[in-house]
Amino acid sequence: MSDSNCIFCKIIAGQIPSRKVHEDEHVFAFHDIAPWAPVHFLIIPKLHVPSMAHLTPEHQGLMGHMMTLAPKLALQEGCKPYPDGGYRIVLNTGAEGGQEVHHLHMHVMGGPRPWLKG
Repeated sequence: MSDSNCIFCKIIAGQIPSRKVHEDEHVFAFHDIAPWAPVHFLIIPKLHVPSMAHLTPEHQGLMGHMMTLAPKLALQEGCKPYPDGGYRIVLNTGAEGGQEVHHLHMHVMGGPRPWLKG
């Protein structure tokens, strides 16, 4: 299911161009257009879920897939391996949580640390 007004649903559908990192039957990953780090991409479910607040037990497999895919893609995109390297995973939820696009999305950020605050 998708939302015809959602920018991320349009990216998944190919209506808006993106720099794709990965795609499979459940998720789409692409580079952030305004990166906060040397490596910064998003992993989004193909299913339109507005936020973490909308997850139900039926989404456990999807979230597990996203969480286990993130380390693989982080290394693929240039993050150094743990423990000397690493990456940050951020999921914003709602207006007060900093969510700007209301389609569940996971930011994966890494690379040299000058960008890391807090």
